[in-house]
Amino acid sequence: MSPRETSLSNSSETGVLFESDADTPDGALSADISQVKKVEERKFKLIWRNIILMSVLHVSGLYGGYLFFVHAKWPTRFFTIMLYLMGTLAATAGSHRLWSHRSYKAKWPLRALLVFFNLTSFQLSCFHWARDHRVHHKFCDTDADPHNSSRGFFFSHIGWLLIEKYPLVVAKGKSLDLSDLYADRILMFEDKYYFKLTPIFAFILPVIIPMYMWNESFITAFCAPFALRLIIVLHAQWSINSAAHMFGWRPYDKNINPTQNVGVSIICLGEGWHNYHHAFPWDYRAAEWGGSSLNLAAAFIELCAKIGWAYDLKTVSPEMIAKRVKRTEYFSLGE
Repeated sequence: MSPRETSLSNSSETGVLFESDADTPDGALSADISQVKKVEERKFKLIWRNIILMSVLHVSGLYGGYLFFVHAKWPTRFFTIMLYLMGTLAATAGSHRLWSHRSYKAKWPLRALLVFFNLTSFQLSCFHWARDHRVHHKFCDTDADPHNSSRGFFFSHIGWLLIEKYPLVVAKGKSLDLSDLYADRILMFEDKYYFKLTPIFAFILPVIIPMYMWNESFITAFCAPFALRLIIVLHAQWSINSAAHMFGWRPYDKNINPTQNVGVSIICLGEGWHNYHHAFPWDYRAAEWGGSSLNLAAAFIELCAKIGWAYDLKTVSPEMIAKRVKRTEYFSLGE
């Protein structure tokens, strides 16, 4: 089945998901996307449960920052950093580059590992993540975008998680072809049992392991490996939706909001080269360069390819990149 959604007109779309979606030789849509990038005034219905939980998490995490540097034992510090890397790789290499964009293929051991990493990070299931991200790319910076950056920094960063989804976002999500996700048994297993498994791997074990393995105090185990680590992972991912859509430069396509943001790339293991990524979302590197350029997620995928867990890594040719840059008239490659 073609990944292109026939129920939606091209005029309502602002981006592509896969190379087969493109209308032009340089991987873009032929429509003038500036005509559909807009927001409408509307009232938001707050989800107070989320607001309260986020507030408690952030207060605990801030105290966890103090405990991390002053009271935590060195195994606790190492454990906290390890959990941060696991949660970030789950999103970057798994939910994003593998399942959202099919930028490479993975054998079952890697898919199972990425799903396990995701269960430690409270980012919802990989299926849920990939579905929402596909909506984001297809309708980027419109009212169908779950975290529309046109509504401002706070909304695109965290505000969208504190309100009920806009009906248009839900409708567009239902219209997408998700057959490839439904066909992945590992992905469906995680989605089915997510709310039973993630409290164990994201909360209970991160607190219990430091307490029983190296006699860490409960308050430090709760506030550092759990709360501090979690808010760092979440804010790192949220910064892609906010900072990497507002601050930075646009060398590949000046007509879209996403930017090249070095800071976001550092904390998200390579996800900040966002102008390139939205121009060519099917590239497994999410950047013009691979694991050697602040892109640890690409390095991880390349390592998995060497041991046979990942294959069919997709890239974009220099010729296609040059065509795109020339068409946007941002700068000349010959200068």
